[in-house]
Amino acid sequence: MSKFFINRPIFAFVISLLIILAGAVTLFGLPISLYPDITPPTVQVTAYYPGANAEVISQTVAAPIEDKVNGVENMLYMTSTSSSAGVYTLTVTFEVGTDIDMATVLVQNRVNQATSSLPNEVTRMGVVTEKKSSSILVMVGLTSDNPELYNNVYLSNYATLNIVDELKRIEGVGSVTTFGADVYSMRMWLDPEVLRIRNLTPNDVLAAIQEQNIQVSAGKVGELPTSHSEAFQYTLDVKGRLTSVEEFENIIIRYADGGKVLRLKDVATIELGSKTYTTDSKINHQQSASICVYQLPGSNSLQVAADVHAKIEELSKNMPEGVHADVTLDTTKFIEVSIKEVYHTLFEAFVLVIIVILLFLQDFRSTLIPALTIPVSLIGTFAVMSIMGFSINTLTLFGLILAIGIVVDDAILVVENTARHMEENHLSPREATIKAMEEITGPIIGTVLVLLAVFVPTAFMGGITGEMYKQFAVTIAVSTAFSGLNALTLSPALCSLILKPKTSQSNFFVYKYFNKAFDKLQGGYTSVIKTFLRKSGVILATFLVLLALVAFGFKKLPSAFIPTEDQGYFMISCQLQDGASLSETMDVMDRAVSILDSIPGVKSSVAISGMSMAEGAQISSKGTMFVILDDWEERTDQAQSIGAIIQRFNKEASATIEDAVLYAFPMPAIQGLGTSGGFECYVQDKGSLGVLELQRTAEDLAAQANLQAPLKQVRSSFKATVPQVFLHIDREQVKQYKLAINDVFSTLSAYLGSSYANDFVLFGKVYQVKIQAESQDRSVIEDVLKLSVRNKEGKMVPMGAFTTIEHRLGTEVIARYNMYPAAYVSGDAAAGYSSGQAQAAMAQLAQESMPNSFGFEWTSMAYQEQQAGSSTVIIFALALVVVLMVLAAQYESVTSPMAVIMAVPVALLGIIIACFISGRPMDIYTQIGMVLMIALSAKNAILIVEFARDYRKEGKSIYDSCVEAGQVRLRPILMTSFAFILGVVPLVTATGAGAESRVSLGLSVFAGMLMSTIVGTLIIPNFYKFWQTIQEKYLERKKD
Repeated sequence: MSKFFINRPIFAFVISLLIILAGAVTLFGLPISLYPDITPPTVQVTAYYPGANAEVISQTVAAPIEDKVNGVENMLYMTSTSSSAGVYTLTVTFEVGTDIDMATVLVQNRVNQATSSLPNEVTRMGVVTEKKSSSILVMVGLTSDNPELYNNVYLSNYATLNIVDELKRIEGVGSVTTFGADVYSMRMWLDPEVLRIRNLTPNDVLAAIQEQNIQVSAGKVGELPTSHSEAFQYTLDVKGRLTSVEEFENIIIRYADGGKVLRLKDVATIELGSKTYTTDSKINHQQSASICVYQLPGSNSLQVAADVHAKIEELSKNMPEGVHADVTLDTTKFIEVSIKEVYHTLFEAFVLVIIVILLFLQDFRSTLIPALTIPVSLIGTFAVMSIMGFSINTLTLFGLILAIGIVVDDAILVVENTARHMEENHLSPREATIKAMEEITGPIIGTVLVLLAVFVPTAFMGGITGEMYKQFAVTIAVSTAFSGLNALTLSPALCSLILKPKTSQSNFFVYKYFNKAFDKLQGGYTSVIKTFLRKSGVILATFLVLLALVAFGFKKLPSAFIPTEDQGYFMISCQLQDGASLSETMDVMDRAVSILDSIPGVKSSVAISGMSMAEGAQISSKGTMFVILDDWEERTDQAQSIGAIIQRFNKEASATIEDAVLYAFPMPAIQGLGTSGGFECYVQDKGSLGVLELQRTAEDLAAQANLQAPLKQVRSSFKATVPQVFLHIDREQVKQYKLAINDVFSTLSAYLGSSYANDFVLFGKVYQVKIQAESQDRSVIEDVLKLSVRNKEGKMVPMGAFTTIEHRLGTEVIARYNMYPAAYVSGDAAAGYSSGQAQAAMAQLAQESMPNSFGFEWTSMAYQEQQAGSSTVIIFALALVVVLMVLAAQYESVTSPMAVIMAVPVALLGIIIACFISGRPMDIYTQIGMVLMIALSAKNAILIVEFARDYRKEGKSIYDSCVEAGQVRLRPILMTSFAFILGVVPLVTATGAGAESRVSLGLSVFAGMLMSTIVGTLIIPNFYKFWQTIQEKYLERKKD
């Protein structure tokens, strides 16, 4: 095959140019993201039950819906929150790769089955099922220089009317939500005393609104058929739905005696207000409306963010004077800087590899050939990435960085072997190339097959781990395949054309010193392997010790999933005493922002009071804050690292804010997978023991966990001790007063919980009309007893006549995890411990300390880490088995592949030693590095074993074959190995955004390759001798 391309070099050039052209064309169309689409898709179901508490919603809304949705195809788990704010939210998480549109349809179908079991008010408000992107891409803040003129309600609705819809139309935007004040609503603030005097109830007001605020179709005049021909046809229009405050004020409640009209404004105050008053948003102490933009899976995050920036800049030109819209948080900055850093690493690796090749080959012509093959292999890979739907992300770029050191190897083998024959046998470049290719075609094919054998099986794994392996594995496998193709086509063609015989050694002093050093090294290497071959028993015993150390290291090395990165922002959770009002929460959040103002490195903050992101619910006593930091290049001091800033805030907040608990935490490594770094889990009440017992169990677990060495900041956000009031309604007295129990409940709901009347249209949007009592008539519990209900005789009966009050403790939010009431628990690994160790300690503690009636389950990132843990061993075992089978098929031998496989533990030992020295756990990047080292260590062994087999076939002794193979292949092995090692140095020394991932991967392959090169190269001849002796002494004799 190679001879064909040596004779027809233009053919080889055309193939390479086509590969480059295909890659270049597709390169600019590839989406860019930090990670591939590895966030599990989610579907969200939302329902509203105004006035209902968390327990009622959990029993009447959550239970029937979740009973039907449970077990929907490809579901991983489902989480729901039932809030006393009257909101129910169910989030169903599916396996990675699930078609989100089909999943949404399946969930919708199941929700429809539960509709008949829901309260009428819930179905009337509507149950919404929609696909939900859980990854915030950009946060936009809307502020005003004149808060009195443009308050938070105005800002929030201005955002809804003028910004949100524009952002939704941007390609790649999944959804847009706002935080702060709610959307407009026509609020009817009823005066209960006036209604009592007028002998009216809230139901009378509702009936009047529903009767007079209605959209009608009046019909047409002159439409066929008619009795005689009409010249014109007219469409009739009448005033149906009301639009202004004045029109609603003039709604007629009833006609009084004497023809007097009682209007709505006589019994209520009407205003254009907010639908709810449960949350508040501030940017750096300033009232605001916050807009969160979520990315559509598969879109180019950098392009979407750029389009959002452009759209905000465009819309800002038409905003009222004093109103400003700014991008307060852009998560793609981390992606942009991380990708840029990886590009720099890619370039640095390329330069270092070329330097190593030039140092070994000491000839510009010889160096040019490997240098030309690198872009062919790497650029060609982009074409396959496009076909497979891959993006340009951290993992694919990591694959390309490591591929530089791999793809150049094959070209080096061709050039080095050709140059050797030209020098030793005085052959012409063409003849030397033909001779060289006859010797190394087998090793090239073998090394390519081994690399493919290692990585291709990992591409078929499922879940997040499988997707991450796939992106990395396919990238390297494809580039390696192109490299092999180049080594058999382009490289020999270039060798026959470019290379020229050396007439003399270079006088460059660097080359002179290098050659002297290498000659001494080769002499020492030959002496060592001869000694080792004479003491094979000792070497094999030493190998067994190394094998034991590898096994011991695997057992003792702490595990982790994905390293936590400095993403340029973090979150703060705020929790006041149970039952605290929203105004109290806002005050605490302001004090927290004041602390942040004094910390260097903090740029800005977005405080959302009344919202718990961890629980996904509106709770007046809780708040969430996004803290945005200065850019990475501005935070070079260790005191301004994200960890130091978080630690300082937690310390100062604990010391100065005594009426609340605030704690800062980093974001999860994968955006959208959970709400915080560390681990997240749920304690489930499987025995239906109640919310108080659930809180006690969760808090006991958290308290005991904080005493464990591997754990820190373990906390439960679940509270069942929120002050509540229970109304004892004497139903017998209700009947004695000739009241309908439904009227009693509707009165409570309307006055205290707000009742939905119907809709009105304003600014082209549909908003709700709601009635509720004036704030002064529902400020204290005694106000409830003053409310009146009309009986069948038309008399007004006060609630106090049949109602007594009992103060109780309850919960504002009831979470359910996989159908069971559950308490959310989160925590982190203590310093010096990995996430795997922390999760193991937490799981063991839960098993030992919790009663049998309670369950314990992981969620979000921790769930994925647990799933990934069971697949690691399978990956390594599969990689080794497939490599062994490929080599056995290639060599038509069982013993020679064993000699190659025995080189693998040496490289793995290097990785384990590096992890122990650096204190790094075995995370997914380390595991990827280990899989890569299985291939690369086997590759070095193949170079020696292949030549030793050839020398043995020529009739040389096993001993001489081993020595000569080691001598001949030392230079190319060192050349390819150090090209790879120096190529990954930029990964090992990485700093800035995304550095943790780069260092984790770089350190593992650097240490593994270094150990394989230094130690493995010395003992591989022993492995061949051992297995070849067995084959000739026992296996071949049996055949005879």
